[in-house]
Amino acid sequence: MPSTDMLEKYAELAIHTGVNLQENQTLMMNAPVDGAEFARIVARKAYEAGAKQVHINWTDDTMQRLFFENAAQEVLETVPQWLVDRQNYFAENGAAVLSIRSTNPDLLNGIDSSRIATYNKAAGEAMKNFRKYIMNDKISWSIVAIPNTEWAQKVFPNDSEEDAVAKLWEQIFTITRVDKDDPLKAWEEHNELLAQARDYLNQKQYKKLIYKAPGTDLEVALPEGHKWKGGASPTEDGINFNANIPTEEVFTLPHKYGVNGTVTSTKPLSYGGNLIENFSLTFEEGKVVDFSAEKGYETLQELLNMDEGARRLGELAIVPHKSPISQSGLIFFNTLYDENASCHLALGKAYPSSVKGGADMDEEQLDKNGVNNSLVHVDFMMGSGELDIDGVTEDGTKEPLFRDGNWAIDFN
Repeated sequence: MPSTDMLEKYAELAIHTGVNLQENQTLMMNAPVDGAEFARIVARKAYEAGAKQVHINWTDDTMQRLFFENAAQEVLETVPQWLVDRQNYFAENGAAVLSIRSTNPDLLNGIDSSRIATYNKAAGEAMKNFRKYIMNDKISWSIVAIPNTEWAQKVFPNDSEEDAVAKLWEQIFTITRVDKDDPLKAWEEHNELLAQARDYLNQKQYKKLIYKAPGTDLEVALPEGHKWKGGASPTEDGINFNANIPTEEVFTLPHKYGVNGTVTSTKPLSYGGNLIENFSLTFEEGKVVDFSAEKGYETLQELLNMDEGARRLGELAIVPHKSPISQSGLIFFNTLYDENASCHLALGKAYPSSVKGGADMDEEQLDKNGVNNSLVHVDFMMGSGELDIDGVTEDGTKEPLFRDGNWAIDFN
């Protein structure tokens, strides 16, 4: 394990910049049993910040694999009501939600993908109400990651377990700015830079974006009244929080019926405990009509068949190729990290708050405004140093937005 000082700085970042826990607010934390030491430090920092209560939901990779290997089919099809009630209770009572992720990218390799898809669909249906709180920013929430041996050796396959874990910790501390003298201040400055890009794009209100790169030729229409977000976001009560640590993106939502062309992935996608690699998707009027994958085809197929909305896009995010994660030269096999090294898109549900008035719209109104709905929201990476993006204004003028994977404009 790293020094206590570094772990405490990371925990403080999660509490004060991640969820921005308020005095007398409850924290609901999801954490792996292997990360109990760090989870305890986070809990202590939460109480020091004035937390009313810290509630923890433990997770365990071994137990999860045993579940998918052995659980009866009817169990995969149902989520116990008490689990649903627990999540809803904390959301409805204004808790902050912090998830500490530490998962083996190959955890469910070899498991029948249909069993995983069955459970994911059941969980998606059961947690619809809870997800509304998250995806409409009604409460503060954040995700951070800590190493485990399997993940570390996936990133550093030529190192011993001990060395691989140490190297991954080092990368995490660097990328999340925990290695700075004052990580909280460093994040304030970083959020300000992301806000400059976000504000520029909100002012432009492009009608569509055109993506071109090897294997990618894609046009993505943007809904009227779309909103770019990035860095810190406010809850409906005005509390700023960072949903992802790290984050290097600015993002909005595509028009669910306005995506045409082909996009090719540039990094592996870890989904449902399996890797999907070197895949492409072809869209017509917003829907995936053809797809391929060199590895994980069946997993990709199960994802796309989850529901009608899983074949449409719910997010587009712009990340410069010179981001710290990209410059590390590493593939992390973890979406939290890889999506912040690369421009990316997301299959499935859009964040309703990414369109003007979206948080207050019903499903019919969201559909009319081009906002996609689905049980899933899965980011995949398609950026590279060869990606060009043009923004198209209302009058049809094309403006360079990205060239060779980086911003082609000065936001000042």
